[in-house]
Amino acid sequence: MGVQDVLSRKSGVIVGDDVLKLFNYAQEKGFAMPAVNCTSSSTVVAVLEAARDKKSPIIIQMSQGGSAYFAGKGVPNGKQEASIAGAVAGAHYIRSIAPAYGIPVVLHTDHCAKKLLPWLDGMMDADEAYFKIHGEPLFSSHMIDLSEESKEQNIETTAKYLKRAAPMKQWLEMEIGITGGEEDGVNNEDVDNNSLYTQPEDIYDIYHTLSAISPYFSIAAGFGNVHGVYKPGNVKLRPELLGRHQAYVKQKINAKEDKPVFLVFHGGSGSEKEEYKTAISYGVVKVNLDTDTQFAYLTGIRDYMLNKKDYVMKPVGNPDGDDKPNKKYFDPRVWVREGEKTMAARVSEGLVDFNSAGQL
Repeated sequence: MGVQDVLSRKSGVIVGDDVLKLFNYAQEKGFAMPAVNCTSSSTVVAVLEAARDKKSPIIIQMSQGGSAYFAGKGVPNGKQEASIAGAVAGAHYIRSIAPAYGIPVVLHTDHCAKKLLPWLDGMMDADEAYFKIHGEPLFSSHMIDLSEESKEQNIETTAKYLKRAAPMKQWLEMEIGITGGEEDGVNNEDVDNNSLYTQPEDIYDIYHTLSAISPYFSIAAGFGNVHGVYKPGNVKLRPELLGRHQAYVKQKINAKEDKPVFLVFHGGSGSEKEEYKTAISYGVVKVNLDTDTQFAYLTGIRDYMLNKKDYVMKPVGNPDGDDKPNKKYFDPRVWVREGEKTMAARVSEGLVDFNSAGQL
């Protein structure tokens, strides 16, 4: 038996109860899915190919900046119009191509801070329009990140958006406790280290409020997470704190299950494999990967260009002869593909590390 046996939609973008079933199955079987940031059709293909080949479900996510890039850097974004248009275009592309890979895909959007809420509003407008026609939202899920706000404001605003998502059975991820480092224009490199660790009482307060609205939510709890890759020893992760969160919520709600909360691991790039395994054992179902996969994509293109330097400096003429054409070397389908292959390899590594490989 595999994950596709518990899903009503076996491949392509899944929504609603299928997302809930997927995350329940992941907790039961002890695995998490990489959530890989994508900025183009090329990076989407790399992720889908890796998941297909490793026989795994996958989460594809788009950030606010990545969405704007998908629309084109020449599109104005003063009112988040490029980020909205790019996210919607990316969602339609992913929905169109994902079934060809034969795997279930969660279509997600990444960190949405308070200043970026117009982006989330625009995407949810598109969700509701899609829902009216198809009976499901365009995106499987969104993330709202108000971790820099007070806990009270964070919960209150998140609850408001979950109420909007609930009629569509749309998943909402939220964050409590700041993720350090810098990503996509959000800089938390100088925050107090104590802010990186969420308290069990906070997790219960969130669970208590949101569970009364909808079961379709997850929590990115801070346990020392930092965006980016840093030298060993510079980041003090404490994944055992996630176990305390689960135990506290279980006791407060008198739950039968040991892991009543769906948890998310942010700042996953560069972490030790044992840290992943420990976090997953405590109910993490999603691990964000961005920095590592960005670098992996670069390496394929970088190495190709360095190795083929004398064949890409001009359209005609190379070491094989002054009259030899170079089109087969500078054709984007050749060198972009090299980036896809190295990115796919890094995603595959994550699928193995998080135990989602072979779970179909």
